[in-house]
Amino acid sequence: MILRKIDGNDKAIKDVEALYLRAFPESERKPLSHILENERRGVTDILSIEDGKFIGLIITVNRDDLVLIDYFAVDDSLRGGGYGGKAIGLMREMYAGKRIFLEIELPGKEYENNVQRTRRKDFYLRNGLKEGGTRMKIYDTDMELLVFDKPVGFGEYLELFRLGMGDFIKITGEPEEID
Repeated sequence: MILRKIDGNDKAIKDVEALYLRAFPESERKPLSHILENERRGVTDILSIEDGKFIGLIITVNRDDLVLIDYFAVDDSLRGGGYGGKAIGLMREMYAGKRIFLEIELPGKEYENNVQRTRRKDFYLRNGLKEGGTRMKIYDTDMELLVFDKPVGFGEYLELFRLGMGDFIKITGEPEEID
């Protein structure tokens, strides 16, 4: 299995786009044109997860030693086959020495989709991520950061968020830290 960097001219972009549209609700998606522009600017990596066929996608926002996993999805027909855990391992190799992190919906009984939130968090914890100690509200959703080994502060996260959002941030607004 490999992670392969692609751009808008790669034939795998069609598979990435189709999975991106299926896997993420419209309220959480940036326009693909924005992601492709960030890739051209060197801010974003678009990774195709492959093993003789398309398996999934990882889209990151990068700056200095920070790597935010902005989107991560395995094709629905292949979930539960160990591909997600292997992809996370490959990411750690690809970005060795960098602080890799992601944001997830905060689990809790008060949330309607708590089962999904808990399952997602458990997956990441099983695959080496840890609670980062930072919680925030994004798009009216309570979120938390998960990190591998090195902490990422809210200010660092906010800078990377702004970098990845660019002009799109004017439409969506900024995260705010919560206790």
